[in-house]
Amino acid sequence: MIVGLASYRFINNDLHFNLSQMERGLEAARGKASLLVFGEAFLQGFHAMNWFYEQDRNVAITQESAIMQSLRKMTVDYGVDLLVGYLEKEGERLFSSCILIAQGEIAYNYRRISQGWKQYWMTDSHYCEGNSTSDFCYRGKTFRIALCGDLWDMPERFRTNGTLLWPVCCNFAREEWEKQYLTEYLAQANKVAKKTLFVDALETGTPCVPAAFCFTPEGVAASLFDVTEDILYVEI
Repeated sequence: MIVGLASYRFINNDLHFNLSQMERGLEAARGKASLLVFGEAFLQGFHAMNWFYEQDRNVAITQESAIMQSLRKMTVDYGVDLLVGYLEKEGERLFSSCILIAQGEIAYNYRRISQGWKQYWMTDSHYCEGNSTSDFCYRGKTFRIALCGDLWDMPERFRTNGTLLWPVCCNFAREEWEKQYLTEYLAQANKVAKKTLFVDALETGTPCVPAAFCFTPEGVAASLFDVTEDILYVEI
């Protein structure tokens, strides 16, 4: 199977724009990939929350929301499955999550277990982390998901014999990647998996450059780096 890693730009709290970016990616991947992956919190934007619960509860969405129904329909319309980071609401609790939608159905939902997605010195008990990391089967292949800082804070919980999917939102400039971070992210990925698919969400207004990589113990097997926003296609 072919997985597409979409390193695209988002705008914080602009659902219309972010959804249009996702639809543009699905259209581009049609006939080329079985699955299209976007970065962490791409749907609403990584900095969409302001850490006041009465406002943030209206930013997050449930798995049953109309927006999620629209995403489910897109996967059917374009014939491409979707994995995307989003800010999730369940009851009164808020999470940084990542959802897999396959052929119009929710196939898997992962909640980030590390607290770096929030300003934890400002937040209360409404802002939560998940507590589960596990492999799952998708199209006959084994996968596991880590969101950004998960792999730095608790790498031992993400060891897998399958493929690790690692959506992030880094906002690194080209020089930062080249001088330090690419080597560090490669080394961290290789602690837990023999193949890691890394995709960065690009925050509009920052100097970050598109970045998507296939990491293996032999090095960077495939890359999308410092070009216009695009999709990296990787065979699994």
